[in-house]
Amino acid sequence: MKKVYVNEKWCLGCHLCEYYCAFANSGEKDMVKALTNLQIHPRIQIEEANGISFAVSCRHCDEPLCVKGCITGALTKKDGVIVIDKDKCVGCYTCILSCPYGAISHSETGAIQKCELCTKNAGGVPQCVKGCPNGAIVFEER
Repeated sequence: MKKVYVNEKWCLGCHLCEYYCAFANSGEKDMVKALTNLQIHPRIQIEEANGISFAVSCRHCDEPLCVKGCITGALTKKDGVIVIDKDKCVGCYTCILSCPYGAISHSETGAIQKCELCTKNAGGVPQCVKGCPNGAIVFEER
């Protein structure tokens, strides 16, 4: 299964992946209209420490602790991708505490949000990968 991988040696820390992610999940057709004057809530986050930048997103683990810890069954694994049923999520945030990578966050709707590899909005290659100007984020099978 293809997953998103990050080469921190190539990451510029430009945060464009965050904007492409937020745009991909906005439901809008125009990026400028979708993101102008808004605080974005991307499902991928750039972390910076000691001069190194890298993107953090869901790793779609083989044995996902977030799915095991979800008390309502809102998180499931389908075809290798961990997906959210927002109607089932009660906002207990057990999954946030369970994720060893810090890849799950709360959303403005009260449910959680995480990378779903753009399966619900763009299909094909995730938008963070397409938008990375330096090729630091790739979508490949390893």
